[in-house]
Amino acid sequence: MTPAELEAARDRLVPDVVADGLRVLFCGINPGLMSAATGHHFARPGNRFWPVLHASGFTPRQLRPAEQEELLGYGLGITNVVARASARADELSTAEYVEGGRILMEKVELLKPRWLAVVGVTAYRVAFGDKHAQIGPQERTIGATRIWALPNPSGLNAHWPLPKMAEEYGRLREAAAGEG
Repeated sequence: MTPAELEAARDRLVPDVVADGLRVLFCGINPGLMSAATGHHFARPGNRFWPVLHASGFTPRQLRPAEQEELLGYGLGITNVVARASARADELSTAEYVEGGRILMEKVELLKPRWLAVVGVTAYRVAFGDKHAQIGPQERTIGATRIWALPNPSGLNAHWPLPKMAEEYGRLREAAAGEG
């Protein structure tokens, strides 16, 4: 894709991959420009979401972004805190995170997943006003939905190598599997 095509994608929305009663609803920060251009979550080639999802045991094989709808068959879904696409998450304002958190809570109340997994602890902290949150299960719930903050799978998050990230995602998978 050319830089002009990517820039033109800023105004496009990436549709949620959701259903009622999911086992885990993964929540990205916001769509990158490649995701907005393709309509597929975590579409940038350097993003490790799809490899880590497989390495952690959530999927039997590594899915491609274009196969995102297959997640529903595994009881998984994807949404974002902020709907607006950007080249980098640091382009988002605090107000966008807070409003995105409010909308996300409404979505979770409607869909009732067992777990909401926010992939990016900083996004979770800002969106939910919990500046001390750490990676892992959170005290807060949304109705009966538990929340888990996961490391951001962006290739820029170098202090979380893929095996370590897969281990943390695997902890969530085990917790979600243990609930039936």
